[in-house]
Amino acid sequence: MALDLAALTTTALIFGGCCSNVFALEAIIKKEPSTGLLITFTQFLATTLLALPTQFRRPSGNWDEGYSTDIIRKPRVPVRRWSFIATAFFAINMLNNWAFAFRISVPVHIILRSFGSVTTMGMGWARGKRYSVLQVGSVGLLTVGVVVSAWADSEGKGKSMTLESSSAQSTSEFSTGLAILLLAQLLSAWMGAYVEDTYTEYHAEWTENLFYTHFLSMPLFLPLAGPLRRQYARLSASPPLDHRNAFESASGPWWAQALPVPMVLQRAAVNTISTTPSGLVFLLVNSLTQLACISGVNLLSAKSSAVTVTIVLNIRKLVSFIFSTLFFGHQLSGKMVLGSAMVFGSGALYGWETSWRLPRERRQQEEEKKEKKAQ
Repeated sequence: MALDLAALTTTALIFGGCCSNVFALEAIIKKEPSTGLLITFTQFLATTLLALPTQFRRPSGNWDEGYSTDIIRKPRVPVRRWSFIATAFFAINMLNNWAFAFRISVPVHIILRSFGSVTTMGMGWARGKRYSVLQVGSVGLLTVGVVVSAWADSEGKGKSMTLESSSAQSTSEFSTGLAILLLAQLLSAWMGAYVEDTYTEYHAEWTENLFYTHFLSMPLFLPLAGPLRRQYARLSASPPLDHRNAFESASGPWWAQALPVPMVLQRAAVNTISTTPSGLVFLLVNSLTQLACISGVNLLSAKSSAVTVTIVLNIRKLVSFIFSTLFFGHQLSGKMVLGSAMVFGSGALYGWETSWRLPRERRQQEEEKKEKKAQ
């Protein structure tokens, strides 16, 4: 039961947090495409502050163990190793968000990042891991499925998958953005394998990874204080989201009545949001949903291989496409259905191969070896 609850929590965090994070990200990028640095900073700051309590020492009150004045408990993993991971994590996030400044749209961004399973598997192979034909094939099929789904999502919403301008400058900017995303992919694949080794070697807790990878990255933002202030000023100048008309009636809208929150608090929250610049509201939502998303990813990373993590995240991207399509009133196109079938089918194949067939084959081989030794 505990295992089922943990799996349910991980699934809810990844699919709920990451899917809603995409909506908030797209809302910001539409208004200010060059705010990737500020988005990254607020995500890291919010995660650091909210993950800090997980690292507080719990006093046992046992005299035999002694009392410590340390507020923060000692990490299982050496801080030097966490610093190394934090630097790589910071660089990956910066590169991914920086790419938006080079005419990279959200659909193209998602498509290029969907190759994470391929690069992660390639990195694992380079480090000595070997994969079965079915594992390799399912990863390839899943990647193609995400690309098809993203393309269908883009067409359904009228988003451009190509450059708006064919000038040499536009092409150069787009190429630079692609190069940035490629570098981020390679670095992410390496870091995924390195984190997997860290969990295996030190039996680290996922909350420790969550806190230190963000906390140790914060000083890296200091040289970027100027651009951060300018980006914040631009978002602060955005118009507010005015939803006060929905609460003109005494009872409020139907969806507000269904919430287990007093109407007075709901009205106060709506009034606050309605007087706050929309860019800052979406920035806050993006940071909080990113915390939920990255918490789920860290939970999964602590128990699964790097390739499995990237596969789950690719499936999550497909769910985002489907929800987004339905949310905006579009119908699922044939391409979306095809992409969905490819992603879910390949994900199921990889799961069956990795979690059932290969372990069963290894157990049989071990039993045969034992029988031979007994003879």
